[in-house]
Amino acid sequence: MRRARNLLALLLACVCLPAVAGASQSASLHVQFTPERLGHGTTVEVTAQIVAPSGDVPSPLTELDVHYPRELGFAVSGLGLATCSQARLEADGPAVCPAESRMGHGSALVQIPTAQEVIQETAELAIVRGPNQDGHLALLFYASGTTPVSAEFAFPGLLLAGPDPNHESIDIIAPLVPSLPGSPDVSVVQLYAALGPLGLFYYEHVAGELVPYRPRGILLPKKCPHRGFLFAAEFGFQDGSHANAQTTVPCPRAGRLPIGSAR
Repeated sequence: MRRARNLLALLLACVCLPAVAGASQSASLHVQFTPERLGHGTTVEVTAQIVAPSGDVPSPLTELDVHYPRELGFAVSGLGLATCSQARLEADGPAVCPAESRMGHGSALVQIPTAQEVIQETAELAIVRGPNQDGHLALLFYASGTTPVSAEFAFPGLLLAGPDPNHESIDIIAPLVPSLPGSPDVSVVQLYAALGPLGLFYYEHVAGELVPYRPRGILLPKKCPHRGFLFAAEFGFQDGSHANAQTTVPCPRAGRLPIGSAR
């Protein structure tokens, strides 16, 4: 799926580009909970890094599947009480979506090869709930960049069964974002996504007034898995290669307070 507009209109019209990765990319994964309290709601923060050999620009990302422990309570998170359509999101941006459709935020660091150098840009991400697809919860990711690339586009993700009984997955189809005519597509080198109430406010009617509140967040189980919370990710690239990464979030210590809480 390709969704992009007004891309790289301000870049120089150069054709001789730095080398793009010719060998398989490698990837790393980091996950943390904010706050870290068993039996309570949290925000799951995921950071993925993509590296090509010899300092080359990685091949553009086309697919990302993130596998997370089934024990995490996505279904009772209180997130995504409303939905926003992809058409509306693409036409007018996340500001027009209901506040209760917001499920998180993030950013993507991308590389753009030109004749003179490899330019880096950070695009902001908004994560909203989309209409269910075939009974599966759907997420929509909206990316926007301004300098040097002016681009806004949306792409989908689905919550699906995982590769084993202990995991579920968020499967994301990443769009190919074109650069200059005849030049390689934009390459993602770092992706950060926070899924949960961190920075979010919903609204409810109380005594005739609209009152803001924070949704509960993704529910951590009351008991930690024996070896911690295992996350894994599978990456697919335009050149046909794949990469895998995994990480474990250690069990929170008993009585640990949320980050920033008074002691």
